[in-house]
Amino acid sequence: MKEIKIDTDFVKLQQILKIAGVVGQGSDAKWLIKDGNVRVNGKVCTERGKKIKNDDVIEIDDKKFICKAQSIGV
Repeated sequence: MKEIKIDTDFVKLQQILKIAGVVGQGSDAKWLIKDGNVRVNGKVCTERGKKIKNDDVIEIDDKKFICKAQSIGV
């Protein structure tokens, strides 16, 4: 499982797919998500704007990613 680090409280699903290198453009993410090929925490997700937070697991085909929020500030 590949770890994707973010420095905010959440990232939208279509953005995390770009960050992970699964897609090159937002339009590619749109169709991948719309067609039901993406699972978030084990459930099919068709919402491009779904908020992905710390410890959420994203699955596409045989690839798995876990979102990890980095600590901000001192």
